[in-house]
Amino acid sequence: MKFSLKTRTAALVACLMTSGAVLAHGVTYDKRPEGVRLIQTLEKEHGVDPARARAILSDAAYQQSVIDKMSRPAEKRLTWSDYRPIFVQPDRAQDGAAFVRKHRALFERAEAEYGVPAHIISAIVGVETRYGAFIGKDRVLDALATLGFDYPPRAKFFYGQLGDFIRLSAEEDIDPNTAVGSYAGAMGLPQFIPSSYLAYAVDFNDNGKRDLWNEPADIIGSVANYFAEHGWRRDEPVADKALDQAIESALERSRRETRYRYADLAAQDIRVSAAPAADFPVGLVELETTEGPEFWVGYHNFFVITDYNHSRMYAMAVFQLGELIRQNLAEEG
Repeated sequence: MKFSLKTRTAALVACLMTSGAVLAHGVTYDKRPEGVRLIQTLEKEHGVDPARARAILSDAAYQQSVIDKMSRPAEKRLTWSDYRPIFVQPDRAQDGAAFVRKHRALFERAEAEYGVPAHIISAIVGVETRYGAFIGKDRVLDALATLGFDYPPRAKFFYGQLGDFIRLSAEEDIDPNTAVGSYAGAMGLPQFIPSSYLAYAVDFNDNGKRDLWNEPADIIGSVANYFAEHGWRRDEPVADKALDQAIESALERSRRETRYRYADLAAQDIRVSAAPAADFPVGLVELETTEGPEFWVGYHNFFVITDYNHSRMYAMAVFQLGELIRQNLAEEG
């Protein structure tokens, strides 16, 4: 399966029509002091041709729509009751299982090398872009320049991402004028931000290029490598729903890491059906629903997923979609 950017012609045309025409401060980004510094830093620290960097920055266009979307991400507006149905769907799970079947040899190799199961890798791609159906429509260059220069709350972070994207454009032969992605500058089917692309993307088909838009091998291998590098533990569980949902524990809820041993939770009558060892590291995860809180016991691998996206709802959606994909694959016999 090929996922060519050329098939998104309409979106690209819309983006390119604004390129170089919408300015936030009356000058192109390459002429602003921050832009001059970025060009100099890229040349000094990474050997990026300043003429190339300057040309790329001069073409970046301010996008108010990017600022608007950054100010109201779904995770901050939705409860778990709203969020779950968006991603955890039978038809998306069927697509995920089909993706695994189509590229089974690649998934098996990735699991053997990195220890990350196929259903989790597939679920990531399913949640992020539904296997390439929704890769985003914002030009990555515009999104990162807008946020890096004109979004003070997170300008430092996105300024760095913009520099990494300019590096990527040279190192991976990515056309900065046509590459589209999310409003936050995430790219390809697994939606890697530029720093993650540089650090964790792998050339899993050994063709000399890491391509997260068009090459299933690189997409699958890169997601697996990302999780392995962030501490994924082979054959360990991800999460289990607490048996008794009437939890009034004063234990602090876990957000990004395990905080307790299973014995600590069991001592307060927080248990799961397949109980791990008493000293097994766990976290207490609470999700808001329209019917009240929902409680889960999250294990180390659950919190590894939050390294991909810090939202606990995101991590739970990946886990639950992955379980549906695994069931779908099991049904084929």
